[in-house]
Amino acid sequence: MARRRLKLCCITSVVFFVILIAIIVTLSFTIFKPKDPQITIQPVGLKNFNFNITGVTLNTLVTIHNPNYGSFEYKNVTGYVNYRGSTVAEVPIAHNKIPARAKVNMTTSTDLIVGKLISNPSFWEDIASDYLNFTATATLPGKVSLAKIFKFRATTYTTCYILIYIQSQDADSKCITKIKL
Repeated sequence: MARRRLKLCCITSVVFFVILIAIIVTLSFTIFKPKDPQITIQPVGLKNFNFNITGVTLNTLVTIHNPNYGSFEYKNVTGYVNYRGSTVAEVPIAHNKIPARAKVNMTTSTDLIVGKLISNPSFWEDIASDYLNFTATATLPGKVSLAKIFKFRATTYTTCYILIYIQSQDADSKCITKIKL
């Protein structure tokens, strides 16, 4: 009789653990599967966007939407702004924590190096065609925290294409972001 109860207890335990593992695997491939964050960059203050000898300051509003069930925290890093393959600015990105399933707005200031812009052979052609095309890149290594229990290292790679229209003093941007665990 005791042997039968022990056998029944072992079978029940195995079935319970199989079901638990199946639930965890299903959740990890569906709900908890990492999704790429959506990032938009919108230059602000383009009304004061004037070229001068010392430099150009471009203020930007960065909106990050984290669709994941885990928060993401990263340390201070530097992003880069490129114009036709040449780095024309470094952008400080301050330490931040992006909560799970939340949207965060950040502002940052970018000082473009006018000398590098002007020395590019395509610069004056772009000015004549009324737009400047920039590419901004940033790599954010950090930690994902899921339910404050599980913590994983993760890195997000972001590339943003920014098109600034000079005459209308407007801008468009499109960002592509990938997260890697």
